[in-house]
Amino acid sequence: MPRGPVSVQLYSVREQIAEDLEGTLARLASLGFQNVEPYGAFVTGSDQYAAALAATGLVAPSAHAGVLGLSDPSPAFEAAAAIGVRTVIDPAHRTDDWESIDGIARIAERMNRASEQALEHGLTFGYHNHWWELEARPGGTPALELLAPRLDERIVLEVDTYWVEVGGVDVLGLLDRLGDRVRFLHVKDGPKTRDTKAQLPAGEGAMDVPAVLAAAPSAMRVLEFDDYEGDTVDGLAASLAYVNTVDAEAGE
Repeated sequence: MPRGPVSVQLYSVREQIAEDLEGTLARLASLGFQNVEPYGAFVTGSDQYAAALAATGLVAPSAHAGVLGLSDPSPAFEAAAAIGVRTVIDPAHRTDDWESIDGIARIAERMNRASEQALEHGLTFGYHNHWWELEARPGGTPALELLAPRLDERIVLEVDTYWVEVGGVDVLGLLDRLGDRVRFLHVKDGPKTRDTKAQLPAGEGAMDVPAVLAAAPSAMRVLEFDDYEGDTVDGLAASLAYVNTVDAEAGE
């Protein structure tokens, strides 16, 4: 089966972007990236992002924007549409509601409402997990799994495969159970710890990255570092080279 395209979460290079947006995008493009996933900074800088994307030939099929806590998420959706984004993904919803069935139902209501608002702008809404949605297990089931069937069918999930494992859940089994709801994967590696500075390029840590990629082959693979001790762009280059090798071997 053909593998989904590869992207990169721009939060990984947030410090470089703060100094030189277009130059940073150009450096990523030179590595072979064609897709990027902007983080929340694009909402107040959509004109600059649109210009930088056009200048570098990159596209942004998805973007992160924290909209679930906003009374009016329209500016985020308008900015996303302006730079060509098709899917807006809330990157983190930290709330005690994950700890109960009733709370998860309330979260689903918020997400379903956000999805309706996104649709008004021609966008799809999605959600990206961290560890807490897996550590919370009302009735013994990870909260993220309890959330999924309560969501409108148009909402997609971006599964951060590393944080799933940090949350104590086998990511391969989770991807199988969530099925086609998963349209994006965050791919990162390391020793499975909350210490983000310990993260490593794909293939250099404890994650079984080839198995992860095979478990959701049609999902877009978004490479990311929450943090990294080395040169982040060099680390992303190593991750991209590894993923490309895995894809090539899978196609043999």
